[in-house]
Amino acid sequence: MSKKTLNTANLEKLGAEKLAALVIELVQGSAALQRRARLELSAAQGPKDVAADLRKRFASLRRATSYIDWRKQRALVKDLKSLLALIESSIAPQDADEAFELLWSFVQLAPSVHERTDDSNGAVGDVFRHAVDMIAELSPRIAVNPQTLAERILDAVVDAGYGEFDGIIPATSEALGPDGLAHLKQIATIWADTAPTPAEVAAYQRFGLSSAPAESVRRAKQLTASVILADVADAQGDVDAYMARYSPEQLTYGTIAPKVARRLLAAGRVQDAYDIAHRAMTREADAPFRMLNADLDEVYEDCLEGLGKLDALKSHLWTTFEQGLNMRALQKYLRLLPDFDDVEAEEKALDKVMDHPRLNVALGFLVDWPAHDRAAKLVLARAANLDGNDYTTLTHAADTLAARHPLAATLIRRAMIDDTLNGAKSKRYRHAARHLAECQMSDLEISAYGAVLPHVRFLEALRQKHGRKYGFWSLVDG
Repeated sequence: MSKKTLNTANLEKLGAEKLAALVIELVQGSAALQRRARLELSAAQGPKDVAADLRKRFASLRRATSYIDWRKQRALVKDLKSLLALIESSIAPQDADEAFELLWSFVQLAPSVHERTDDSNGAVGDVFRHAVDMIAELSPRIAVNPQTLAERILDAVVDAGYGEFDGIIPATSEALGPDGLAHLKQIATIWADTAPTPAEVAAYQRFGLSSAPAESVRRAKQLTASVILADVADAQGDVDAYMARYSPEQLTYGTIAPKVARRLLAAGRVQDAYDIAHRAMTREADAPFRMLNADLDEVYEDCLEGLGKLDALKSHLWTTFEQGLNMRALQKYLRLLPDFDDVEAEEKALDKVMDHPRLNVALGFLVDWPAHDRAAKLVLARAANLDGNDYTTLTHAADTLAARHPLAATLIRRAMIDDTLNGAKSKRYRHAARHLAECQMSDLEISAYGAVLPHVRFLEALRQKHGRKYGFWSLVDG
């Protein structure tokens, strides 16, 4: 490695004096870098100094009102992550209680930050979720009154307009302990049953969404309380209390049933779990179009296995495989078969894959199984039907097959080239040029093209049809 490469080892050789001068030069004109440098200096003085400076930074973020566009959002996210890193490295190891209070204050910044930026990509929300994860790691080490913590949690969850405190109950369950969890359950129930206050109604009326704001507030409180009580029930290991938040109909929903059934399985109540999962499977089977629901399928399979219904399990796994070429289902099905029977069953399954109407899906399955000889055979037989727009699947397939099956890889790459040029997808021209160069390399390994155009003739046909796509040819000929 070059001695000029920018890495830690080479920079250390400059010595402290030169590095300090370099840092001073680099941070000039950058408020963000200057803040980071000051915080690092505080961290070197000890946890109390850096904690004080972190609180000052939190206050500054809370007071800010300017809009953060997408260009500045990346810098903001980086700044927020650096604040969490300082808490994690400089405070948490020495003072868990201080770190907990700082993380709590950090999460409370979420509304003021979200109100100033568009978090469509979820980058800002991810930072606050990471803070909650850090609270979970600290929870066993903090010294806090469980009832006081329960009251703080209720206030925080009720006021969390952006879901920033989602997951806070599981994160703090160890700190809450049995007494804190019981207290949280009690005060959440009382809060939900209390009539809406004038302030709560007025706050809801500002949105102008309902002609009966008091009733809407009541329903909203009941919904929030049900989430809190479900988390408490989870922490207490009370499956029945967790289930109580759902109606009998809701327990048949494919989004809810797996969560409930999984908890029943963990509690050793296999038959109850099966009943929940089976009703949900029946409901989805009766729907006009069954959506892929891996969570429901897997928990249903675990229920069948737990009850010893192996024939029903194998039937379900085979059907699941057939419906969507589900690789996980086929692997599990084969593991349930006796020796030698699994070999025959695998061949039967792969024959079905070869005949599957969705060619790209079948190709992806065979490449990943792996069954590369079959994948190449599939391409040679049905190349005209390849969807060249599915560049993720096809690029992976071509790269995987190129060494042993160069003709199949070439046909796959040609499909992507044709799709790009036929659609004049200029943003993909550089990829198409790369695919064409890869076809040229594979040409040296192909002994016979058969009915397929040799590379030279394919290139001639491309120039004749797409000769005016100068952006593409400049990449090919450059």
